[in-house]
Amino acid sequence: MRIISFVLLLCLIQAQAQTPAEEGRVLKALPLDFDESPEQPAAAGPEPAHQPEPTPTPAPEPTLTPAPSPNPAPVEISPIDQKPTGDDAVRLQIFLDHENFGPGVIDGKIGQFSELAVKSWNELHGHPLDSWTEVNTAARKAVPNPYAVAIVPEVSEKWVDTKLTYKRSQQGNVKRMSYRSIVEFMSERYHTDIPYLTALNPNVKIYNLKPRDTIIVPNVNAFQIENLTGAAFEQDEALSQRHAVIDTKLNQVRIYEANLRALVVADPEAPTRVANQSLIATFPITPGKPQFIRYGKWTMQNAVELPVWRYDQQLLDTGKRSNNAINIAGGPNNPVGVLWCGLSKPGIGMHGTSDPETIGRSRSAGCIRLANWDIVRIPGLLRPGASVEIR
Repeated sequence: MRIISFVLLLCLIQAQAQTPAEEGRVLKALPLDFDESPEQPAAAGPEPAHQPEPTPTPAPEPTLTPAPSPNPAPVEISPIDQKPTGDDAVRLQIFLDHENFGPGVIDGKIGQFSELAVKSWNELHGHPLDSWTEVNTAARKAVPNPYAVAIVPEVSEKWVDTKLTYKRSQQGNVKRMSYRSIVEFMSERYHTDIPYLTALNPNVKIYNLKPRDTIIVPNVNAFQIENLTGAAFEQDEALSQRHAVIDTKLNQVRIYEANLRALVVADPEAPTRVANQSLIATFPITPGKPQFIRYGKWTMQNAVELPVWRYDQQLLDTGKRSNNAINIAGGPNNPVGVLWCGLSKPGIGMHGTSDPETIGRSRSAGCIRLANWDIVRIPGLLRPGASVEIR
């Protein structure tokens, strides 16, 4: 076992609350008529630790077949120059997600994160930040079918534990912090949440899904958790030179190429018509509480898949380590999610979450949380050695 210790008291999540997208293919499925088949010292926090767990190479899934709109009402086309609704809203979210401008949960609701993603995409391409025309036009061309039919893969059984305990004191005995249901597995796989999958599949007993069942999902690049092996990512000549800005006011992380312009980050709310081609990607985040945020410029130290979380209740309560810490295994329901990116400032890092629907809505004590389907893209965009500014 290789244990990597990080200070994580400031990262304790107070609310109960994929490789990069370009590397993941759009998983396709068969059609619907398929007939069979308080601030503590830096050294006083629970630590994530890394314990790689061998993961077999998954068999490829069938390809996704486009599905008709699940909306029984006539589909209305949104005005091209306005915020889209209905199927066009889903289409836009899928497009932004594919472009690495994360819209948050794909649910057909154009909220804060989707609007920020639109502004970021416009900034990259030199369009007026508040314009909808160009991004809607691009989305309609790139995503003709916003829905697809997905088969629940056989591998889901290995990543679901319907009896997974919620008690921290018992989680140290668990070999993997798995999903608690197949619908949870499928919702995270397709960058959405259970309520939206329920709405897309009104005639399906969504909590009774089993392998080989088919459901309608957003037609997005799937997050394939079975491809995670516990890898620790090394420095990269290009990716380690890049720069990230974590904006705790906008709840967004912005990733830039390594050049002078990247280090002088413009206010994303300022009007611009100059293409900012140094901007690579943006994702929604949940920052820490204001009094715990470590503002400044830091360095990304490591990036580890399926981290183990060191849980020490005495350390949490008193700031002093005990000999009774519990190592909580890696997995999608680990409190730090499926990837940990530690920074040079002790006690802070970017990591995933067990509750993607709370991103931007619930604050952690100090760290920066992303949805699991977003955090897994980070090693394809940034590597250890990259600079990270928290502002």
